[in-house]
Amino acid sequence: MIIKNLDIGKAKEMLKEYIAEHGLRNTSQREIILSAFLSAGKHITVDELFDSIREKNPDIGYATVHRNLRLMCNSGIADEIKIGKGKTRFEPKLDHEHHDHLICLKCGQLTEVNDEKIELLQDKLAQANGFIPMRHKLEIYGLCQKCR
Repeated sequence: MIIKNLDIGKAKEMLKEYIAEHGLRNTSQREIILSAFLSAGKHITVDELFDSIREKNPDIGYATVHRNLRLMCNSGIADEIKIGKGKTRFEPKLDHEHHDHLICLKCGQLTEVNDEKIELLQDKLAQANGFIPMRHKLEIYGLCQKCR
């Protein structure tokens, strides 16, 4: 799930536009957090992102990381994944194909899956009920192969 450099430039531009539209300042801390998030290569929690940033940038606080992840969600760069009572995870949304998740209830492992048959079935169900889908999220909870 590592984002290419070209996408990082697009994400920086999106964030910059969002920040300007909302009267916020563009700071070097925001850029550090954005780059660390996009290069994480996995679904990441605020704690994990904070720990990875703190190693090189001890002056960036936890609240700043948390606020900026929320900002990235609001700007369309990131998606939030809430898993039951567990910690919220974040993943890049930008140029990331639609997918669903298999979630292990024991270890919390997230597996991205995409099945065209399921997508077609969801469209068929919506159409049969006169419903126009705008977005959807499918999460299947169970035990991964390692935890069975």
